[in-house]
Amino acid sequence: MVIERIDSPADVKALSRPEIDLLACEIRELLVEVCVQNGGHLAPNLGVVELTLALHRTLDLPNDRIVWDVSHQTYVHKLLTGRRDRFATLRKGGGISGFAMRAESEYDCFGAGHASTGVSAALGMARARDLTGGNETIVAVIGDGALTGGLAYEALNNAGQMRSNFIVILNDNEMSIAPNVGSIASYLSVLRSKPFANHVRATGKHVLDHLPLGGMAKKAFESAELGAMRFIAPSEKAAVIFEELGFRYIGAIDGHNYDTLVDALETAKAIPRAVLLHIRTVKGKGYEPAERDSRTFHGIGANAFEPRDGSKKAAAPAAPKFQDVFADAMIALAEKDPRLIGITAAMPDGTGLSKFAKRFPERYFDVGIAEAHAVCFAAGAATNGLRPVCAIYSTFLQRAYDQVVHDVCVQNLPVIFCMDRAGMVGDDGPTHMGLYDIAYMRTLPNMTCMAPRNEEELYPMLEHALSLDGPAAIRYPRGSTSGKYRDPVAPIVHGRGEVLRRASRVAILAYGNTVDVALDAHSVVKGDVTVVNMRFAKPIDEALLVELAANHSHFITLEEHSLAGGFGSAVAEFVSDRGLKVTVERVGVPSVLVQHDSQPKQRALFGLTGEDVAARVEHALRPVSAGTLELVEEPV
Repeated sequence: MVIERIDSPADVKALSRPEIDLLACEIRELLVEVCVQNGGHLAPNLGVVELTLALHRTLDLPNDRIVWDVSHQTYVHKLLTGRRDRFATLRKGGGISGFAMRAESEYDCFGAGHASTGVSAALGMARARDLTGGNETIVAVIGDGALTGGLAYEALNNAGQMRSNFIVILNDNEMSIAPNVGSIASYLSVLRSKPFANHVRATGKHVLDHLPLGGMAKKAFESAELGAMRFIAPSEKAAVIFEELGFRYIGAIDGHNYDTLVDALETAKAIPRAVLLHIRTVKGKGYEPAERDSRTFHGIGANAFEPRDGSKKAAAPAAPKFQDVFADAMIALAEKDPRLIGITAAMPDGTGLSKFAKRFPERYFDVGIAEAHAVCFAAGAATNGLRPVCAIYSTFLQRAYDQVVHDVCVQNLPVIFCMDRAGMVGDDGPTHMGLYDIAYMRTLPNMTCMAPRNEEELYPMLEHALSLDGPAAIRYPRGSTSGKYRDPVAPIVHGRGEVLRRASRVAILAYGNTVDVALDAHSVVKGDVTVVNMRFAKPIDEALLVELAANHSHFITLEEHSLAGGFGSAVAEFVSDRGLKVTVERVGVPSVLVQHDSQPKQRALFGLTGEDVAARVEHALRPVSAGTLELVEEPV
């Protein structure tokens, strides 16, 4: 097999033309084989096989640089850069990442996981190259979905004035995860229909180069190009916006035609200015099930499909996921409250809002990969009497922090943030962990912070958030809870926790899905511990903490979140400020990056299991010998 001879980009350069086609087929077969086994972003990688091969053929890697926006489409790149032997470990604990990682390979020059960052990073590299006298080629590969994010335009606006070579490849497959939305998507559809523009330009250049014209005439032709492009385009903006930003536009070309791609890249490298190369690709190319349904095959679970035909494997009935329960709660509450609207940032399926969209299409808004806009849009809607619910993954809401502060909290607007994927996210790795939202939300004036202990508690918590006059944030994990503990859901009282099991001496104060961990620990130590479902990180239940401190010597706080600034910190701060005579021991995630692995293994790594917490309880209950000093973690 050709792929067995590929250990570096140099090996790609040595292949004959027929071998390139064989390699492309072998790569697609391997992508399907491993992604079906491990899960992963299958369709995006199938769509960039020829592009990646052409880049490795024309560039001098790793001296030249490729910055992959989002970088979930780097599987082919990994296969060609010495990681083929480890490719079967993709997204597994201790294996290679599903995203670009600088620590993993010298060929991964920039790590990513969120969209719209690629052009900015690559431009920074290009400026550094120019200042230090380098000559390497810098390429940013960005998808059309990422063009719905504002950061991409800030970078394009800055990059277009660059008077040295810098290449942006726009990989246009008409999709991000769900179909793209907005005017940019419509604009690109026009560009796809007008590849003739570049043929006209090339022909004109060829003619002028063979005529005895001076420099002034050629400058005049440069100015006339935009006019010619407007003339042949069906709208006055088509094929011009990138030129007006200062780029030389090449496209749109077939992103699966290897020879055309190589020619276009060689041409782009020779142009001493910023170039935008617009290619058209098919998401899922070469694997019919993924071509037919690229939305489903964008990111697939492990062992969820038959590789032969892409059919779903029969699976045992699973508990409803939080995203499904959230969708049903949104629909039920929208039936009662006509003011409620749902907003997402290009994640209708992942958040569950696609179901809401079918029931209330006029009250559903997908703003694209534009979290900051989503939050400010929600704030504006709230000023006019609506009750917006922003359903955004915890890791992605980080991108809108200024809007949460400035546009929502400062104005005390009733916007609700439903933060899916809070806590451990498993095989997507550190860029997708939702480990910081408690800290960045609970510090804000006017904000209420809640977390349901299980799926049943999500509906009443969302209902309570809708009753508030200001902003609220509800965090919940990826997937579902264990389902082992189904105590009746007590009414939600603002700022009040719920004592589930009562004893003395040691109290476990659990937030969100860690309540199940606390109950597991309770069963191990046979009832000698109080278990509290705290429900609120802000306002924290001060009265309950004072009550428990009167007959407990030890608090153990649990959270699937960073220890710095999290729920445990809120408890410790209150205990310290009030001078309560109780020891606080916090269990959560220290200041480390959590690498990709299964969620249970990630939780176990930081002691978030019933057995680990039970051991802490038993240690706290152990009598202290006279004359010895008992040391505990995080004393207050």
